[in-house]
Amino acid sequence: MTTTITKSMSTISPKSLNDIVSKGQSVRLIDVRTPIEFQEVHVPFAENIPLDTLEPTQIGISNEPLYVICRSGARGQKACEKLTNAGLKVINVEGGAMAWDASGLPVTRGEKVMSLERQVRITAGSIVVLGAALGYFVHPAWIGLSAFIGAGLVFAGITDTCGMGMMLAKMPWNRVRSCGTQLGTCSSK
Repeated sequence: MTTTITKSMSTISPKSLNDIVSKGQSVRLIDVRTPIEFQEVHVPFAENIPLDTLEPTQIGISNEPLYVICRSGARGQKACEKLTNAGLKVINVEGGAMAWDASGLPVTRGEKVMSLERQVRITAGSIVVLGAALGYFVHPAWIGLSAFIGAGLVFAGITDTCGMGMMLAKMPWNRVRSCGTQLGTCSSK
């Protein structure tokens, strides 16, 4: 089993985590991606608690480590920091769900959707083009719209936090119907 411990948190490879589960050990895996990302593809035993709604108090205290996964590792690291600061023992899955899937490990697939990252690029690009066009054809002050979006993208890149992505994640087309696997009940989220 490959578990790496860094200054701030522990990590585990997807294969090592799968080996633990294959041996019959019970683990709690929290997937911190948006519900729509989770619906598209996820580790079968993962529980979806999006990063923007994750509260350490909802996790509960346990002596067992809590495993965290996201798309590629960045949101998982943020979740680990938040949970570690609350006193929980947390291990981040290296490379996230993309690495898990690329390793050929079992996944549950749902409806394919447009990724949040792609939605951000389309929205940001559209607003920049609109600002440039309005600045050219209507009034030069509209160029500020393009500058504002550009500054937002720079901020997102530096902080690894995307306000536009968080807003888009809450849009109706990014909401899913969740079905309880054990009870067979469905509800809109």
